[in-house]
Amino acid sequence: MTRPATLVFLAGTATDVGKTWWGAALARELRASGRSVVARKPVQSGAPGDTTDADLLAAATGDDPFRVCPPTRTYDLAWAPPMAARELGAPPFTTADLAGGIEWPASTDIGLVEGVGGPRSPISDDGDNVDLARLLAPDLVVLVADAGLGTINAVRLSADAFGDFAVIVALNRFGTDPLHARNLEHLRAVDRYDVVTNPHDLADRVRLRS
Repeated sequence: MTRPATLVFLAGTATDVGKTWWGAALARELRASGRSVVARKPVQSGAPGDTTDADLLAAATGDDPFRVCPPTRTYDLAWAPPMAARELGAPPFTTADLAGGIEWPASTDIGLVEGVGGPRSPISDDGDNVDLARLLAPDLVVLVADAGLGTINAVRLSADAFGDFAVIVALNRFGTDPLHARNLEHLRAVDRYDVVTNPHDLADRVRLRS
């Protein structure tokens, strides 16, 4: 099976922390430097009519949303995908089904795979994001976290869940709040995580591994 030269798994400490925003921004940065970037969202769920994660990732990579996430893996209910599928009467699916459904164009420099929710959020009938990452064996996990209150605990728990992989922490909505700077300092100096606060620096980290 074709595999990108560098495979990045986009994870989050929870739902709605900014995974897709960071994935799209990272793709744009990498493409601007001449890398070919392909994004995949193996499964997604949300309210009918909403802009989907696949829509945003496709716009950032110049792809078709239906290639980013197959229509059969898009569920019009904002629940965890396996729960949404059951509620809507759709067939069950496994983590292996999701991993096996990802196709990469030949000669892809960097592949981005975005999960759903937090590390242990259900992504299929038999697994979660960590299980999917283990099947895909990414070169790097980008863990997106909110920059504010509760960040240190959320990052520690989530990074531990992805302990089999190299992890870079991306602090979303990093701003002038003094707490953001203190969280950044603690995560770097005390916990020894590699932490970035903007997509340009994240792209630099990814390029070093590609």
